[in-house]
Amino acid sequence: MRGSSGKVNLALDALPNFTALPGEGPHLRGAISISPSVDYLERAYDDAKYGSFSRRPYLDIVIPSTLDPSMAPPGKHVMSIFVQYAPYHLKNGTWPQCREEFGDTVIDTLSEYAPNLKKIILHRHVLTPWDLEQEYGLTEGNIFHGELSLDQLFFMRPLPGWAQYRTPIKNLYLCASGTHPGGGVMAASGRLAALEILKDWKKGKI
Repeated sequence: MRGSSGKVNLALDALPNFTALPGEGPHLRGAISISPSVDYLERAYDDAKYGSFSRRPYLDIVIPSTLDPSMAPPGKHVMSIFVQYAPYHLKNGTWPQCREEFGDTVIDTLSEYAPNLKKIILHRHVLTPWDLEQEYGLTEGNIFHGELSLDQLFFMRPLPGWAQYRTPIKNLYLCASGTHPGGGVMAASGRLAALEILKDWKKGKI
């Protein structure tokens, strides 16, 4: 599997003000995507393809405190930025050496669309693919626990012979992103695994 993403979490003193749609409003309560064109995305991926993080990355952003004010003090906000593309293996340097530069690149890119951003950042937390592996056990920082490619989907996820949520270890079952149907906030993998466990329980195999 290959890791290709990172994360930047921000604590903000106020809401970002986007030039495309200034001011507060419902647009800040949904997903915000910085991906202005297919060419932009292609260039972002090219950087990663050759061993560097994207100099103008694709950003997928949410501000959860706009929906749940308890996540931040009054008047403050938190922002979660999912970043692509960031290869696990860098051509030059290591992720601990490049972490802050990666964070700066994300902030600089987003500031092109929300010019007040740098002035309202109170704290930031930068997670590279290496950090995602070290802190959360995601191999190469891959949030899907494996590639979402044809050789690792359907009856071959996570690999042939293990696709029905069972493992060779008695009473050990798999679920989550590494199993069919893959990643996403939908709980389908857990539900399908639970159904297989119930089948085995009814047959007296557990």
